[in-house]
Amino acid sequence: MGRGKFKGKPTGRRQFSTPEEMLAGTSTRPRTFKKEEAEAEFEDDRSDEESEESSEEEESDKKKGTQGVIEIENPNMARPKTLKARDADLDKTSELSRREREEIEKQRAHERYMKLQEQGKTDQAKKDLERLALIRQQRAEAAKKREEEKAGNDLILVLVYSEVRK
Repeated sequence: MGRGKFKGKPTGRRQFSTPEEMLAGTSTRPRTFKKEEAEAEFEDDRSDEESEESSEEEESDKKKGTQGVIEIENPNMARPKTLKARDADLDKTSELSRREREEIEKQRAHERYMKLQEQGKTDQAKKDLERLALIRQQRAEAAKKREEEKAGNDLILVLVYSEVRK
């Protein structure tokens, strides 16, 4: 019998129950989904009762291999990125990573240094203050010299002016 241009895969063939199989109850296909669901719930109830009894008998959880022997927190193990609100622990403070701790320490050290710098207690601040004092002194001397030259120039102008009048 011809199947057409394409052959179906042998795993994709459909199997249909015959009416005789359905009546006999030997069919692999369930009659209704509700019956299966009811059976599943009944089995769940049984397993819950059995698990409660077994949990009372066995107080400790059994772990595979050496997991029960040694408690290790692997830093490389992937942690869940998001937490649900009910799972969040408000009392627990979040631990900072090494980079975050170093960044915070760096900021605090910089703030401390800047505070000492403003008070003039660091070596750099002392050098800056000495340089500033030297510059102020040089400017004061330059201003004094300019005043003297101006006074000298005024005197010369007065002399020249008086000679021109004569």
